[in-house]
Amino acid sequence: MEALKLVQPEGLEALDLDAINARLADAGAEDVIAWAASTFGDSLLMSSSFGSHSALMLHLATRVVPRIPVVFLDTGYLFPETYQFAEALRERFDLRLEVYNPRMTAARQEALFGRLWDGDDADLARYQQVNKIEPMQRALRELRGRAWLAGLRAQQTEFRAGLRKVELQDGVFKIHPILGWSKDDVERYMDEHELPLHPLYAWGYKSIGDVHSTVPVDPGEDDDRAGRRLGEKRECGIHLPSPDTEASRKSSGL
Repeated sequence: MEALKLVQPEGLEALDLDAINARLADAGAEDVIAWAASTFGDSLLMSSSFGSHSALMLHLATRVVPRIPVVFLDTGYLFPETYQFAEALRERFDLRLEVYNPRMTAARQEALFGRLWDGDDADLARYQQVNKIEPMQRALRELRGRAWLAGLRAQQTEFRAGLRKVELQDGVFKIHPILGWSKDDVERYMDEHELPLHPLYAWGYKSIGDVHSTVPVDPGEDDDRAGRRLGEKRECGIHLPSPDTEASRKSSGL
């Protein structure tokens, strides 16, 4: 890949997203991460759900940026195996793990609001806001994150199919190094580097989140997000722009 001009943005206008995406269109995942590291420096971080194939992005990112902050959102509703998997990967990759929790405990939430994940769209939105969106925003603020690596792939959902490798979400640059990867690409990389799957994957859990919104699926299920109960868009909330940001995104051509 031809070297990109490095930019140290002082404001959001400092990056031309159309030009950047054109230049990164055919770049490999490590090249995209290297560009992000050079461009954003210490203000680059990543998130990990420590789900089925999370070892892939952790391996990719830490090869380029060994001490990149890794934000882990502990909703209080994760599987025991997820906590164990996260600890195993922390040790394996010597991760700089930054764990963020909701300001309200799970017990208090259920006492005051009931089982929000079983409610209507407004209840689900409140659940996402309290347990995922606010903690992620707090992490970005406290860690001074200007840019965020995420392992989203276009094949996973209709929303993700419309993304580019670099986007602007709620004032933060989102970088998607493996956006164009297929399931075969993922499996090939996992096998090549002998990376572990989440322990529950062997039990039929393809996409693993909170215990109440994740169920095992049939062995022949081909949908990457099968088994997730996350609302119409099948997103966990942190990867969706706020309504105001989405309107701005459309009007600006992003």
